[in-house]
Amino acid sequence: MTHIDFPVLIVGGGGAGLTASMLLSTLGVTSLLVSAQASTSILPKAHVLNQRTMEILGDVGVAERIYAVGTPPENMQASAWYAGFAGTQPNAGRRLARLESWGAGGDNPHWRAASACLSTNLPQIRLEPLLKQRAGELAGNAIRFGHELIDFEQFDDHVVARIRDHGTGEVYTVRASYMLACDGGKTIGAKLGVGLQGMRDLAKEVSVYMSADLSRWASDPDVLIRWIWLPETAALSVLVPMGPTHWGPQSEEWVFHLNYPNEDPRALDDGRVEADMRAVLGIGDHPVTIHKISRWTLEGVLADTFRVGRTFLVGDAAHRHPPTGGLGLNSAIQDAHNLCWKIAAVLKGEAGEGLLDSYEPERRAATGRNVQRSVENAMNQFGAGPELGFERDGDPAANWACIDRYWGDQPDDIAYRRKVLQLLATQSMEFDELNVEAGFRYTSGAVISDGTPLDETPDDIRIYEPDTRPGSPLPHAWLEDPDGNRLPLMSLVKPGRFLLIAGEDGSAWCEAAASLNTELGVQIDAVRIGHAEGEYRDPRSTWTRYRQISRAGAILVRPDRYVAWRKPGGSDTPRIELADALSAVLGQALAA
Repeated sequence: MTHIDFPVLIVGGGGAGLTASMLLSTLGVTSLLVSAQASTSILPKAHVLNQRTMEILGDVGVAERIYAVGTPPENMQASAWYAGFAGTQPNAGRRLARLESWGAGGDNPHWRAASACLSTNLPQIRLEPLLKQRAGELAGNAIRFGHELIDFEQFDDHVVARIRDHGTGEVYTVRASYMLACDGGKTIGAKLGVGLQGMRDLAKEVSVYMSADLSRWASDPDVLIRWIWLPETAALSVLVPMGPTHWGPQSEEWVFHLNYPNEDPRALDDGRVEADMRAVLGIGDHPVTIHKISRWTLEGVLADTFRVGRTFLVGDAAHRHPPTGGLGLNSAIQDAHNLCWKIAAVLKGEAGEGLLDSYEPERRAATGRNVQRSVENAMNQFGAGPELGFERDGDPAANWACIDRYWGDQPDDIAYRRKVLQLLATQSMEFDELNVEAGFRYTSGAVISDGTPLDETPDDIRIYEPDTRPGSPLPHAWLEDPDGNRLPLMSLVKPGRFLLIAGEDGSAWCEAAASLNTELGVQIDAVRIGHAEGEYRDPRSTWTRYRQISRAGAILVRPDRYVAWRKPGGSDTPRIELADALSAVLGQALAA
C-alpha cells in the first residue's frame, strides 16, 4: 500500500475545501485535497457571494475570473414579489413590491464604504470549476477528485487516512499533521461523534434546474430573485436566473424552487413537479429543457464542536443553513480563511498550538449567528402568504380576488396594499443584512480586548459601523501611496503576515515591528497612515475617522484582516508591548 505525507489533508472539494487548498498554497503550505465526487457540483446550489467572500477570493487570485462571468451589477440590484408569473388572469405577473438587495449592485453607498470588493452572483455549478482550476494552478496534482476517504485514525501529533482512488481501485494512506473536514458532514463528523443541533425539517424543497427562454415574462432586468405567489395554491415559489452567458430576463438557464408540505407525495414525482412548475409559472406548454430535479430539506443546524483532536470541521460539516440570506457558502469560505493562516503559522513554528484553539470560538459564534439569521429569514418568508389572506389549497378564485385588491382604489384596497408593502418591507432583513455579512466581531484568545464597550446600534442586522475595536474586521479605506497611486487599505495585509498600522507620529511602533521582524523572524509589516503624512496617505480622512487611535497610537491587524490589538497612544516601551501582544495572539512567547 502506497503511503504519502502531507502537512494538511483536505477532505471535500466544494467551496470550503477548494478555498482552503488555495489559501494554504498561497501561505506556502502543501496540502492534499481529496473528494469522493467525480467532479465539482452538477447543480446550481448557492450563488450570492458577499463582499467579505470576494475579498478572500481576491487573496487567492480568482476574484476577477468570478466577476468576469458572474451576474453584472445591474442585474442583481433587487429582489421582487409577483402575483404569479404569466397566465390569463388580468394581474398575472404583476409586481407587488421591489426591494433593493446586496447593496443595489454597488449603488448603495454604505455597501461601497464597507469593502473595496462588490458582492456578486455566480451559481456553484460555475463557481466551483473556477475554484478548482485555480487550486490546481497553485497545488498541481494535489487536487484529486474521485478519491474517497474510507477511514482515518487520529494520534497525538498526526492523522492517518485511508483513501480509495475510484479510477484505479487503489487504496493508499495519507499521513497529515491536520485534517480539514470539508465533506458536508457526510463522513468525518459522524465518525468523530459530533452532533448537529438546531431546527431540522423546516420544509421540503424541490428545485428544478432548467433551460428556457422566459424573457417575454421576466420583466425587471434589475431583479435577481423573483418570489412568486400562485393564487391557485397560495404557494410561494422562487425563480432565479443562472446565466451562463446572459443574465436578467435573457438568462438561458433558471432554477425554480417549489415548497411542498412535509411528506407530500407530489414532491417525489418528477412529472407532477414539472406540472406544478408550469402551473405556478403559468407558461403552459412553453418549451423547457429540464436538466435536473433535486430534492432537499430546509434545516438550520450547528455542530457541537468545530474541532476534535487534529481534525477541524469546516463549512457544511460544521453548520448548515437555509439558503435565505445566502449565508451558507459565504460562511464556509470564511471558515477556511479564519483557519488556514493559523494552521500555516503553527506548521511554520511561528505560533503555538494554542492559536488553533481560537478557530472554534470565533467561527462557531459567527456561523451560529448566521444559522439563526437564515432560519429567521425563512420563517419570515413562510409567514408572508397567510398574512396576505391566501389559503393554502383554498379556492383559487378567492385567492385571486384577495390579491386583485392590491391594485384597487377603494379605501379597503389601499389599506390592504399598504399592509402588503409593510409586510414585504420586513424581507429586507434577508437582502440588506450588511452588518451580518460584514461586521461580525471575534472574541477569543487570538484577540486582545481593550475593554471598550460596543456602541449601541439601532439595527445590528442592516447597519454596519466600521471601527477598530479588537476582534473587528479591518475597516475599508482608500489610500494613496507615495507616488499617488490609489489602493485599498486591505491590500497592505499580505498573506500570512501581521500588519501594524501606526498614526502619523507612530514611528517608534514601526521601528519596534521592524526589530521583531528582523531579530525574531516575526511575520509583520508596519506603516504609518495619516491624511497627509506617513508611508501612505488617507486623502479622504476615511481611515482617520475609523482608526480610533491618536497620531502616536498603533493597531495590530491579523493576517485574516481582523484587528488583534490596539494601543490608543504612544509607549515608552513599544517593542515590549508589541512583543507581548503578538505573544498573546500567537500563543507563543516572543523575546522582548
